[in-house]
Amino acid sequence: MAFSVNTNAGAMAALQSLNATNKSMSTVQSRINTGLNVASTKDDSAKYTVAQTLRGDLGKLSAVTSSLNNAKSVTDTAVAGAEQISDLVNQMKSKTLETSDAGLDAESRKAIAKDLSALKKQINTIIDGSDFNGTNLLKGDGLAATLTNGKVSALQSISGTETLKVDNQGFTAKADTALGVAGTDTDIDAIAAAADGTAAKTAADAFTGKLNTFFGEIKTSLSALGSASRQIEGQLSFNSKLTDVVTSGIGNLVDADLAKESAKLQALQVQTQLGTQALSIANQAPQTILSLFR
Repeated sequence: MAFSVNTNAGAMAALQSLNATNKSMSTVQSRINTGLNVASTKDDSAKYTVAQTLRGDLGKLSAVTSSLNNAKSVTDTAVAGAEQISDLVNQMKSKTLETSDAGLDAESRKAIAKDLSALKKQINTIIDGSDFNGTNLLKGDGLAATLTNGKVSALQSISGTETLKVDNQGFTAKADTALGVAGTDTDIDAIAAAADGTAAKTAADAFTGKLNTFFGEIKTSLSALGSASRQIEGQLSFNSKLTDVVTSGIGNLVDADLAKESAKLQALQVQTQLGTQALSIANQAPQTILSLFR
């Protein structure tokens, strides 16, 4: 190779090698800083676009989970209210049976009738209060098909085509039929006004029949609400597992192996030092030409 002060091939080769090492060093440092092997479409277009699609699915799964959680809260509120009402109806049945005792005096029947009226008011209060975020599955006539009347629906999948629906149980109408509308205690007043044991038993039996019918309707509603709550919980559990799987899939595509990157970093640091030394040596080569002119 000819000696020249205009062209230093060795220095250019050393510089190219050092630039390549520095570029690799920058890539490794970026992977260590971000934890991502594919942080941009410039790194790997195929993997990046797939990961972006999966990230979109994660966002949709989050929306589905939020919808299911809302439906679960509404349903669980209704379950709590229905369970409490069933307890109160049982108390009313017991007290009504007590009033049918022929040996009970009139004053005692009146006192029990007051308890029955209080229990009825408590039932109506629970029906009105079983509300979550503006939705009440107990209050209403049970025939409405819109959210404004207490029906609730929730997304089940990211496609948005399948929904989970929980119908209004219509406790207001059912309670009015069994117990009388608010402010009207016809059956209870009949028990309180009974002149003798026979009349009291007749009034108590009539009221007991209505209570039994109401209690049967409550049991049906409890079964429906419990089933809906379990279904929602099952779907939430599946969504949670699916979210974990998708998250792991994204990680497999784009996450960096930090142990490998650490080893690469050590090697590149040594290569940088050697490249710098080689460039320094190559830059000193033209000085040897001066010895030819001494």
